[in-house]
Amino acid sequence: MTDFFDILANPSFWIAVLRIATPLILGTLGVLLCERAGVLNLGIEGIMVAGAFTGWLAVYLGAPLWGGVAVAALTGMAFGLLHALLTVGLALSQHVAGLGITLLATALSAYGYRVSLPKVNTPPTITPFAPMDWLHIPVLSAQTPLTLLALLLVPAIGWLLYRTPAGLAVRMVGENPQAAEGQGIPVAAVRTGAIVAGSALMGIAGAFLTLSAFNAFFFNMVNGRGWICVALVVFASWRPGKALLGALLFAFFDALQLRLQQSGDALLPYQMYLMLPYALSILALVLVARKAAYPQALMKPYRKGER
Repeated sequence: MTDFFDILANPSFWIAVLRIATPLILGTLGVLLCERAGVLNLGIEGIMVAGAFTGWLAVYLGAPLWGGVAVAALTGMAFGLLHALLTVGLALSQHVAGLGITLLATALSAYGYRVSLPKVNTPPTITPFAPMDWLHIPVLSAQTPLTLLALLLVPAIGWLLYRTPAGLAVRMVGENPQAAEGQGIPVAAVRTGAIVAGSALMGIAGAFLTLSAFNAFFFNMVNGRGWICVALVVFASWRPGKALLGALLFAFFDALQLRLQQSGDALLPYQMYLMLPYALSILALVLVARKAAYPQALMKPYRKGER
């Protein structure tokens, strides 16, 4: 018990929590935008991998760090546009299309890595984003600008969804696309825009791993974070503020298990500690999801003129 309180009292623990939470915040906001418009995007895992690779490769080839972030966002937008074509334009299964995007994006990233660096055994490194020492705010000053961007996007997307006509249109096509069409809202265009914007955030979430958390690209670095983001949206009841809370909660458990493993008097096998963040997150998800009010048109294809 003493070790537990010592861990919580250490500022480095909370720095790690916020760092681990950053890609989850970005990815969860991206999924939230898509699902608020009525489209499930299971392509997030592959889009994060593609964003991590293309953002890192752009910087490795000479682009500035923010240029790498832009490349990652454009990569996400491209896969988001493909997903929108399949699910909105052709009204195909959102589950199948999303999983197909994940497989395609992951495979293309692996192929691109092998083609770009055919004779490299150890991943080359870049100079990543530096901590924001100039900020002089505890915990936050030890983070990089992408973490600050993720935190600022939470209220920004909340304002967009609940205080602007564009946000109302997104929520309307996710709840009742027939009524939205009756009000003159182009359902297909709004859904496509939400998917593309959300996928851009997914690409940036992947870029955080290679441009901020680490300084190289390696396979399996996303390690299921995309699927965690999909679950966190449900935990958050499709609200940006709760999405931030969910990401921080998972990151707290993840950082905690890492430090419990490192403590010299660990009482449990390390597999139990690895399972801890997932088990506790599933428990929290079960408790919250039963009362979650999901968008009524989520995963329901819509064709113009249908009633």
